[in-house]
Amino acid sequence: MPELPEVETVRQGLADVLEGQRLVAVSARRPDLRFPIPADFQSRITGRRVASVGRRAKFLLIRLDGDLVLLSHLGMSGSFRIFSGEAPPLQPHDHIELQTGAGVTVRYHDPRRFGFVDLSAAEDTSVHPMLAKLGPEPLEANFTGRYLASQLRGRATSVKAAILDQRVVAGMGNIYACESLFRAGISPRRTAATVVGKRAEALVSAIRDVLAQAIGAGGSSLRDHRQPSGELGYFQHRFAVYGCAGQPCPGCTCDLASSGGVRRIVQAGRSTFYCAKRQR
Repeated sequence: MPELPEVETVRQGLADVLEGQRLVAVSARRPDLRFPIPADFQSRITGRRVASVGRRAKFLLIRLDGDLVLLSHLGMSGSFRIFSGEAPPLQPHDHIELQTGAGVTVRYHDPRRFGFVDLSAAEDTSVHPMLAKLGPEPLEANFTGRYLASQLRGRATSVKAAILDQRVVAGMGNIYACESLFRAGISPRRTAATVVGKRAEALVSAIRDVLAQAIGAGGSSLRDHRQPSGELGYFQHRFAVYGCAGQPCPGCTCDLASSGGVRRIVQAGRSTFYCAKRQR
């Protein structure tokens, strides 16, 4: 599933072509994705101007004039594609199409249909069921070591499971949790409640650095993610531990024959990758 950096990369690409533009034509080629598409979806947004394209956690928020917000989630395989001038023929899994007055076509493509779109009044967006309980954005000032320690206090679960809880920090996913814990030198198996003080500060700093670098690299393209331009992200080439089982981690001083290199374990049904020597 696309995580925060991938969604932010999509947001940036959409903002470049949608902000300030009027939607002169809108089409939905099926009645539902993960959830039903609003029955009046086309009529409600056709003719409106895009005021801004924002992001909250892993959700895209396209704000239209008239205080209406188009809320979108990419699900497992969703992506947006941008075409200037004449667009190519529609593909089987192109479900939604937006056309602007500037001659740009934006298509939402989703083979597995786990994504969704919804419409919300701007004043109700913060209490939308998908957004109401989200924690702070990890790249904003209110995500601090003190805050994180307060959220982890008393938690007997693993620290990795805790930072994947969207109520603790919004937008984190499996890839960037593994990479952040490696940079912070914290074992993913460590009990969450023990991550306090300098450990909490180190983890917040690592999360910020990893996410910022991933955004700069266009996200990670492992299976379905592409930038709206069609380009792949390339942060996957910088992974320190994710998907690197049996390999040395960066700056490795381990005896691979005895340590086995980066280890893979399963936590809550998800693969976790870490270095047992560097992460405690």
